[in-house]
Amino acid sequence: MTGTITHSTLQEALVMAEITIRLFEQSDAHAFRELNEAWISKFFRLEEQDHVQLAQPANILHAGGQIIMAVAGEERIGCCALVFMKPGVFEVAKMAVSESYQGRGIGRKILEFTIAQAKILGAHTLELVTNSKLSNAIHLYESFGFRHLPPESVGPSPYARANVHMELLLTSAPSQTS
Repeated sequence: MTGTITHSTLQEALVMAEITIRLFEQSDAHAFRELNEAWISKFFRLEEQDHVQLAQPANILHAGGQIIMAVAGEERIGCCALVFMKPGVFEVAKMAVSESYQGRGIGRKILEFTIAQAKILGAHTLELVTNSKLSNAIHLYESFGFRHLPPESVGPSPYARANVHMELLLTSAPSQTS
């Protein structure tokens, strides 16, 4: 049937919508909270630090951090926060991709943009805590060069679920001459 758009064609068009990775806007606050509550509740339980960061994401910005959002049209489909820890050191936190958009490389694009933003903010070190249940996330972090740290070498985490500690040292690649 030439010229007929079927339901499956419409779904394909929705899935192929252009994805934009951008910095947080105040209108993203609700989506930032919902995206993170969804994945945390699926695997764990919300903890006090989750409630603090998700209730007022602007506090992450005011403290010197940044939040990155992935958007498909008007829909917020992913996010990641850079939480200022101390000069030059940020925590990668609250990374989420909507379940219906997972498996399409969006998390990789978000993390790539997040690392670029960290460099702009003057970071030399990125830290993160996660859980061994989240093997896809751990593999993603490893693919960007994050290395595992022994628990005894890091301070206590505000998250009971945190049993994996990782770090990425940001260094400039040596300039190449032709």
